[in-house]
Amino acid sequence: MKPAQIEQFFSTLQAANPHPQTELEFSSVFELLAAVLLSAQATDVGVNKATRRLFAVANTPQKILDLGLSGLEYHIKTIGLFRSKARHLMEACRMLVEQHGGEVPADRESLEALPGVGRKTANVVLNVAFGQPTMAVDTHLFRLGNRTGLAPGKTPLAVELKLLKRIPARYLVDAHHWLILHGRYVCQARKPLCQSCSVHAYCGYKLKG
Repeated sequence: MKPAQIEQFFSTLQAANPHPQTELEFSSVFELLAAVLLSAQATDVGVNKATRRLFAVANTPQKILDLGLSGLEYHIKTIGLFRSKARHLMEACRMLVEQHGGEVPADRESLEALPGVGRKTANVVLNVAFGQPTMAVDTHLFRLGNRTGLAPGKTPLAVELKLLKRIPARYLVDAHHWLILHGRYVCQARKPLCQSCSVHAYCGYKLKG
């Protein structure tokens, strides 16, 4: 995909959705962190269903700790891999309380030091909560980067770095959301909806209809 096509690609997505938002429900930076940590290999719909119950009784690191591991597991048991996620979230809460005064840090190194928080989760928090131009490459972004020709790469990190390099700066803060939503609802894995795609003219996908 050439620079002129990339510009058209993102200007079109921006015109259709000027202020994109994550579909995860949260009302604080900690709730966002917890929701993203719980969202691995789970749908946003499923995570939201569980966190509505959880956050109603425990929505800070200290309250999660007070809930205890079994209590936390009970509230998120509808989410896949809930036991390991509960352990990670519990330990992350312990570190937040002991090392950060119960606040979520705004730097990558501190975030990635938390159990259960990898580069992708840290990127989401840095982008959504702190407005940093990061690119959280999930399955949707990885697919789009390669399928469209926007940022081909063999690993999520390779796609991430190429996206950051190729996307014009004015689109970077919102690009992560546009791409996720586009991958989720239009450029789907098994059958991309090319005929109803608003950016198909700028896409390098050879099999589009």
